[in-house]
Amino acid sequence: MSGRLVGIFVVVLSLIAGAGFYYTQVHAYYHELPAATELRMVSIVTGAPEPVRLSDFEGIDGTSSPLRFRACFSVENSLAMLTETYEPYEKPTPLTGPGWFGCYDAVAIGGALERGEAFAFLGERNIHDGVDRVVAVFPDGRAFAWHQLNEKYSE
Repeated sequence: MSGRLVGIFVVVLSLIAGAGFYYTQVHAYYHELPAATELRMVSIVTGAPEPVRLSDFEGIDGTSSPLRFRACFSVENSLAMLTETYEPYEKPTPLTGPGWFGCYDAVAIGGALERGEAFAFLGERNIHDGVDRVVAVFPDGRAFAWHQLNEKYSE
């Protein structure tokens, strides 16, 4: 009988620990960003990040890693104007976000970038040590941003 109680205790404790680990990875370290968050992209002319006019901003970030940043928004300028003004980003790789952040779909964004249906820009180089902010823009004005390891840490 005592072996059964120990077994039940171990199983219940494992379930509680698993639920706690899941919560901390998917929810606990994220916080929503205010709608007034400013995003910038690097100008071809100056080489410096400049604020981008945007609307409908939704964003999240995390305190535990510089790679947890994700954002969805609309840009007010045309894609043609953006390609003439801002620096393109080589090898954009959207990182997946938590499932509850529904506006951001890394697989769809990555596929669109590969097919040439969206264009990636450098948002800010080394926004954190070895991490760049990347902005992908679709022709209809939808845009998405994430943080990605740059050449310092990637192969």
